[in-house]
Amino acid sequence: MKLKLVKAVMFALAIIFTSASYAQQGDQAEMMKKWQEYMTPGPVHQQFANMTGKWKATITQYMGGQESKSEGIATYEMILGGRYMKSTYKGNMMGMEFEGMGLDAFDNGTKEFISVWLDNMGTGVMTLKGKLDSQTRTVTYWGSMYDPMTGKDAKVKTLMKEIDANNFTFEMFSVEDGKETKNMHIAYTRAK
Repeated sequence: MKLKLVKAVMFALAIIFTSASYAQQGDQAEMMKKWQEYMTPGPVHQQFANMTGKWKATITQYMGGQESKSEGIATYEMILGGRYMKSTYKGNMMGMEFEGMGLDAFDNGTKEFISVWLDNMGTGVMTLKGKLDSQTRTVTYWGSMYDPMTGKDAKVKTLMKEIDANNFTFEMFSVEDGKETKNMHIAYTRAK
């Protein structure tokens, strides 16, 4: 209860601070216009919405020169008035039950894609930011995640490519000293 109250107060203070800043400049109508533009879902959010539903995931992992395959089901849904896409995943990986959850956003202000991922194979959170290449219909993300083998954050690159309305792919690479190593490829097909 106290945490919710603190968050609500922090949000209210952020709005008041921004409002006060604009009020000092004397243009409250402009402030409201900018907030409206920032908070209104646009075409990219609609692309997220087109992904809602269940997807069959076929995973290929590359570890130590060996490949392993597994399958799972991903479910995508829009939340908070169509502003964010939430994903849940269930399957198996390396002979273990695997569960994960993601949150994807497009920031109208920075024009960046933002992705957050967490799963039952760790206690950390992978965070990524990226840009869309409209020619290849691929979002390239860069970010980091904790590597328990080194005890440090590891640089990560992912590619999310739209094939068509019923198929897309996801690839993940570890990046060390400028060298990219492919760790995973996932082919998603819309479940019927």
